[in-house]
Amino acid sequence: MTIRPADPDRDAAACAAIYAPSVEASPISFEVVPPDAAEFARRIAKYQATHQFLVAEEGGEVIGYAYACRWAERAAYDWSVETSVYVDAAHHGKGIGRALYTELFERLAAQGFRVAVAGVTLPNPASIGLHERLGFEPIGVLRDIGFKEGGWRDIGYWQRPLAPLGDGAPEPPLPPGPVG
Repeated sequence: MTIRPADPDRDAAACAAIYAPSVEASPISFEVVPPDAAEFARRIAKYQATHQFLVAEEGGEVIGYAYACRWAERAAYDWSVETSVYVDAAHHGKGIGRALYTELFERLAAQGFRVAVAGVTLPNPASIGLHERLGFEPIGVLRDIGFKEGGWRDIGYWQRPLAPLGDGAPEPPLPPGPVG
């Protein structure tokens, strides 16, 4: 398995296909219409401009992806990111999510980001387990925050450090390094 930065033109269709079941057949994503390859390409390019978007590839096939984006718009949040990881259903339980997140966190820390936050639609024991094994701690639940799949859904939030906070104002996070 290889983990590399996503290429919007090459990887968008595969990422869209991995994500679609979470939109169409579960409450995991709060989107109701799966994004097509063009929209996914736009998202990859947007997140890569400031953060990271990685894919896991095996035998030339994209089998999972992970990315980070801004946690919130206010300047005081500049060192915090929201993370997400999706793995093709045929490859669940093989450590791909862990490998993607491990590489993602290393790259984010190198950029100067300090805190990662992940939101998980509840219940989702597999996602909770992955996040907690990777050092995320639960920080709260937004109750009945979204309606999907015929019911009101809670979102739990988990947080983990990416790098020490330090004293005083940190330098702004760096842009991602060169793709390659």
